[in-house]
Amino acid sequence: MGGTSPSCISLFTGAGGLDVGLEAAGFAVRLCVEMEPVARATLERNRPQWPLSTPGDIHLLPNAELLRQARVRRREVDLLAGGPPCQPFSKSGYWSLGDSRRLSDPRASTLAAYLRVVEATLPRVLLLENVRGISFRGKDEAVHYLRDGLARINCRNETAYDLSILHVNAADFGVPQLRERVLLIAARDGTPFEPPAPLRGPQGSGLAAYATAWDAIGDLRCEADGPDIQLSGKWADLLPSIPEGRNYLWHTPQLGGKPLFGWRTKYWSFLLKLAKNQPSWTIQAAPGPATGPFHWDNRRLSIRELARIQTFPDKYVFEGSYAEAQKQIGNAVPCALGEVLGVEIRRQLLRDGTRRRNPWLGTPASRMPTPPPEQPHPVPRRYLVLEAGHSPHPGTGKGPAARKRARDEHKPHRTEPVTPPA
Repeated sequence: MGGTSPSCISLFTGAGGLDVGLEAAGFAVRLCVEMEPVARATLERNRPQWPLSTPGDIHLLPNAELLRQARVRRREVDLLAGGPPCQPFSKSGYWSLGDSRRLSDPRASTLAAYLRVVEATLPRVLLLENVRGISFRGKDEAVHYLRDGLARINCRNETAYDLSILHVNAADFGVPQLRERVLLIAARDGTPFEPPAPLRGPQGSGLAAYATAWDAIGDLRCEADGPDIQLSGKWADLLPSIPEGRNYLWHTPQLGGKPLFGWRTKYWSFLLKLAKNQPSWTIQAAPGPATGPFHWDNRRLSIRELARIQTFPDKYVFEGSYAEAQKQIGNAVPCALGEVLGVEIRRQLLRDGTRRRNPWLGTPASRMPTPPPEQPHPVPRRYLVLEAGHSPHPGTGKGPAARKRARDEHKPHRTEPVTPPA
């Protein structure tokens, strides 16, 4: 790409998915701020040239020490990138409780820390990635919080940061996964960021077809060994009865299976299975025993399969147990999406002559022909006792957990009687 590589400081680095992509786009990672020991071990193993901050907790890292360890001065760094923990704004919080704690969640304090580092570094560009829930209509207080914080930074420092909010689906850029996220991007000089044009789409879109799960992992049949990927728990033997690309809704009165559940009475990823001819569903960071997506061979995905779907290079190694590795992968930005963003930031905001390229890092080539779907098995007899008249879910925020929460909030406060001293 020529010239000096633009610099990047990475916050909440995790396993480094975003940063691997930014590296492919030509950025030089000057410092990674990450507090989880297993993620730090993954970074040290795969990218020993990337400095890791000490301490790793952004709340404990003074501004001056961050600049010293990154070997940059204020206004020198080209990009400040990172994705604060997304749990306070996740969709699952709405589904189970009718709401989520959002800014009242202690984990949302990372937004304040992010703004503190923005003012400490005053980068040419800032990039923040999060789940769609951070910008839900009527629930977008986090975006307002960031806008207000940047406005105060602008007043104090004569900068012009103005957030551009992008809604992206990683599948649009060759990632073999339907993964919707929100990107918040702002340039110090106020230049707006235009969303990159999708390169792929669903059938009938006029674009090249989405990369599929078979494209990504169809050659990894040998990955099926090992106890970590074998199913366990109450619902393990029901999964084989669900067709490819379906979830538990197959076994509701509205679809073709047995009426074992009410419509939408479970979360979407319950007993969710991949289809060979479609992109993967979103990879989860901390799934329960019945939370997909599962392989069409009725097992969990291996770590290498999960990494392929997130477009990590095949040589990338994840430290820790299976659960710890999946958490790192599921929390990561797909590497290919990181590269797309890096190239577009350089092209639009840094204006250094960088050009788009295709394919992006880790995006699979077509693996045709795609085999036919696996045939579902009969429902085991012990699950047939669940056949009954099931009511559908009453709607978001009206389920059993939400009703219990509402009852608990309206209970009168009870105190224990004070026993007088003898």
